[in-house]
Amino acid sequence: MPEATAVEPAAKPNRSAEIRRIALATYFGTALEWYDYFIYGTAAALVFPALFFPALDPAIGVIASLVTFALGFVARPVGAVIFGHIGDRLGRRAALIGTVTLMGVATGLIGLLPSYQTIGIAAPIVLAVLRLLQGISAGGEWTGAALLAIEHAPPEQRGRYAAVPQLGSPTATLVSSGVFAVLTLLPDEMFRSWVWRVPFLAAFVLLAIALYLRVKVEESPLFRAALAEQKEEKLPVLETIRTAWGRLIIGGAAYLAGTAAFFVLTTFMISYISKTLKLSSTLALNATLVGAVVEILVIIVAGRLADRIGAAKVCVIGATISVLVAFPVFWLVDTKIPVLVIAGVSLGIGAISIPYGPIGVALSVMFPARLRYSGVALSVGLANILAGFGPLAGTWALGVTGGQSWGPALLLALIAFITLAGSVGAHHVSRRAPEWDAV
Repeated sequence: MPEATAVEPAAKPNRSAEIRRIALATYFGTALEWYDYFIYGTAAALVFPALFFPALDPAIGVIASLVTFALGFVARPVGAVIFGHIGDRLGRRAALIGTVTLMGVATGLIGLLPSYQTIGIAAPIVLAVLRLLQGISAGGEWTGAALLAIEHAPPEQRGRYAAVPQLGSPTATLVSSGVFAVLTLLPDEMFRSWVWRVPFLAAFVLLAIALYLRVKVEESPLFRAALAEQKEEKLPVLETIRTAWGRLIIGGAAYLAGTAAFFVLTTFMISYISKTLKLSSTLALNATLVGAVVEILVIIVAGRLADRIGAAKVCVIGATISVLVAFPVFWLVDTKIPVLVIAGVSLGIGAISIPYGPIGVALSVMFPARLRYSGVALSVGLANILAGFGPLAGTWALGVTGGQSWGPALLLALIAFITLAGSVGAHHVSRRAPEWDAV
């Protein structure tokens, strides 16, 4: 049976239109957040080593660039604490306006940042600070978007509405990779000089659109109910840690593949294809584009399947498949045949998208409404402490194995196995959880 208990009547026609509008707002805002995040990851693999770490050996420069990428994930638990408190005290809407503003401004400023040649050591330092701000924002964004969509949705459709914010990730991959795929066709000198800044500066425009949509969004009815019954917590983060630390660990494990495996298959894979296999960066970017299309289709199907058999069960199935395809993904990429390279990346992204689609419902069911933002955000934050080092760990595994791909493949399988264990735990918790809508 599905984990969520149906206690609300089906949405009326006018209510359905309102839910769709809310879903659109959460989708667009999350797409902006991930667009900002992904263009950083792509630039970190392609141009940041030369622009911000030119004094280092090229190989060390790549590692240093990926370390700044990881900083954003280290900061995400901080964002989970900050926006978890705001989301459970002031509301999901207030938290979402804050996250999207912080992300948009930080990303736009990266596009204005002078290189090492212009301002010296200050350049990588400021880059790291802006990356930390991106991480703080992302630490609260996905949770708020997912909860707002889920808590507005009728019970029998929570899986499909939980999948809507998830579509922001592949959309952002399509846009960011597509933009870079086009821009890398320009002369290399022009690209490294100023063209790389264009995707970052575009964040200012996208921010204005996202703010317009989110200001019009209504607050979650479940959060309003908690306020009406005066059941909101004064310190929701501490209360969540005190009463549900075990569920936080389970939730973090269940979510891990959604970020750690994804960035191994995108950020690390772009570097692996272009620098280790000596194939074109355009091929690497095109592979992520096709993978993003596959991800969209898989997320939609997984969300609808979650409404039929339960979110945690779908996560278990998806994590199992992800473990099984980890090595075949790299076998296909290692052929260096463009079609098979694209097929390998798409296979990996498609597999990890199965548990990623309904993960919002799987995590939400474990926490009551008054602690739900903090509980889900902290679970995701725990996962992201490790996830940010995914590309760096992939690079390390590649080096330890002497450039052999079985190292990164084993890493990918391990990440998927952890998510499998967390998904099994989430399924067990959901079967004995209190009524989902309890405030």
